[in-house]
Amino acid sequence: MTYCLGIKVKEGLIALADTRITSGTETTNKKKLTVVQKDGGSMFIMTSGLRSVRDKAVVYFNELTQTQTFDKLFQAVNAFGEQIRRVAQEDRTTLEKAGFKFDLNTIIGGQLKDDKDHKLFLLYPEGNWVELGEGAPFVAIGNSGHGKAILNRTIDEDSSMHLALKAAFLSFDSTRVSSNNVDFPIDIALYKKDSFELVEQRYTQKDLASVSAQWDDELKAALQNISGDWMKKAFAKLPGDKDEV
Repeated sequence: MTYCLGIKVKEGLIALADTRITSGTETTNKKKLTVVQKDGGSMFIMTSGLRSVRDKAVVYFNELTQTQTFDKLFQAVNAFGEQIRRVAQEDRTTLEKAGFKFDLNTIIGGQLKDDKDHKLFLLYPEGNWVELGEGAPFVAIGNSGHGKAILNRTIDEDSSMHLALKAAFLSFDSTRVSSNNVDFPIDIALYKKDSFELVEQRYTQKDLASVSAQWDDELKAALQNISGDWMKKAFAKLPGDKDEV
C-alpha cells in the first residue's frame, strides 16, 4: 500500500508521497514521486498500485518524452494513460493468472508552457482521468482514508501553500500512525504558479519528529479545552464524581 497526496491551491501545488513498499513479509523503500522538467514546463507523477506496472509505465512515458513535446498538461496525462493501457495489453492477462489485480491510480500535477494555470489530475487504471479544481482542492490515492479528515477541515483553494504543506504532512502522519504499510521517508514536491519549476525535498522521520510530537500535544490540549457541559447527560446516571465532565 502507499499514500500519495496532491493539493492544488491558487498559489500553487503540493505533492507528497511515502516510500514504503510491502511485498509479503518484506519491506523496502522506493521512490513513488517522479518529477519531469522539460521544454519550459514542470510536472510530477505519483502512483499507487502494482510496482511493476508503475515502473513499466513510467519507463515508457520517459521514453516518449524524448521524442514528443507536450504543450499542455492534459496532453501529457493522455500520453501517460496510453502507456498504462499499453502495459495492460502486455501484462494484464499474465498478472491476473498469477492472482494479481491490474491496478494503477496516478496523480499528475504541474504546468506546461501553454497552460494558463497549474493543473492537478487523477488518472484511473483504465487510462481515463478527472481534473481537480474548485471544490476539490486535493486528491489522495492508496491508503487514503485516515488522512482525509484534516484536509477536509482545513484546506480550500484559497489556502496558502504554507498551510497546505503543513496539512499535507499531518495527513500523512495520521495515516502513518494508523497503518503499518505507510511510512517515512517521504518525498515532497512544491510548485508555485507560473514559475514552471518544481522543487523537491525528502524528509526522514527524524527530520519531522518534533512536528509529530507537537501535533500530538496540541490535539490532547484541544480535547482538554473542549467544554464538557454537553456530556453531563451521558454521565448523569453513572456513579462517582461527575465534576470531571
